[in-house]
Amino acid sequence: MTDLIKVAIFGAGRWGTHLIRNFLQHPKAEVVAIADPNPERLNAIPTRLQLPSEVCLETDWQNVLTLPQLDAVVVATPASTHYTIISEALQRGYHVLAEKPLTLKLSESQALCDLAQQHQRQLVIDHTYLFHPAVETGQQVIAKGKLGDLRYGYAARTHLEPVRPDVDALWDLAIHDIAIFNTWLGQTPVQVQATGTVWLQPDQKFETDRIEDLTPIYNSGLSDIVMATLTYPNGFRAFLHLCWLNPDKQRRLGVVGSEGTLIFDELSIDAPLTFQQGYLENVAQGWKGAGQQTDIIAVPPQEPLAKVCDHFLYCVRQNIPSNRSDGYVATELVKILSGLSESLQQGGQPIML
Repeated sequence: MTDLIKVAIFGAGRWGTHLIRNFLQHPKAEVVAIADPNPERLNAIPTRLQLPSEVCLETDWQNVLTLPQLDAVVVATPASTHYTIISEALQRGYHVLAEKPLTLKLSESQALCDLAQQHQRQLVIDHTYLFHPAVETGQQVIAKGKLGDLRYGYAARTHLEPVRPDVDALWDLAIHDIAIFNTWLGQTPVQVQATGTVWLQPDQKFETDRIEDLTPIYNSGLSDIVMATLTYPNGFRAFLHLCWLNPDKQRRLGVVGSEGTLIFDELSIDAPLTFQQGYLENVAQGWKGAGQQTDIIAVPPQEPLAKVCDHFLYCVRQNIPSNRSDGYVATELVKILSGLSESLQQGGQPIML
């Protein structure tokens, strides 16, 4: 491998553009090609991002895979296309960074992990929040036991658009908060439940696998709001509120313990991570709150996506698996989402994972 890792990026949409920008700015990467089926979007990239003239622009991603000296592929295309693109890239010997979710089918995610291992290539998934400095710092706070006994968690991820035509609000939004809870708790759920309501797209359907990888699930429309519950091995429960039809934009997650609550509020610019201390004392009149105060926890000013790109390039250069967001972490998240979809389809029945 030469000093610079030669990278091709598939997808020049909103997130793809951020990825292109980060790889263009990275001193150890060289963007050699960008592919997007939309010619207008593709042609706008050179001016928008001051693209070097030698970068190849293609509407067909398959043409890019034949370029000489290509080392890695970055996939920022719709999730329904991931399996085809990633599997071909891995078989051709390229390392892959893919946008979340890895795939929409558990069996396909598992197959891609096997394929990466077979070809000794690195498969890293862009679960950006796992690289967010507030999430990293929050994990350290919990590990030190500052919250006391952990009791439950909650998260709200709401906004007004974009409304996806290919997946529901569950698959679009929940993966972020599930990834954070799993990381902070050091566990994965053993049971999930979900209920939802469809308003906008009652005729749209997409396919996922059941947990046992048997018959597919076909949603009766794409849910615009989903309320989900994750139950962890130690009894901890996390409650998720997910909606893309709510102008009250929220990106807020909390873990409640016996000594206080740790809150990650992404929309709070000055204090994204806080620890609200407080506990209950048993007094003669009953339970009374005590020790209440709010501590702002310092968070380093780093761009999470830049850290994702740097981490991927490190894994490629060393040819070692990601210790934070490899294909197996992504597959576990797809498994959880598949279980939630199954529960959603069954009207909120608990699903064991």
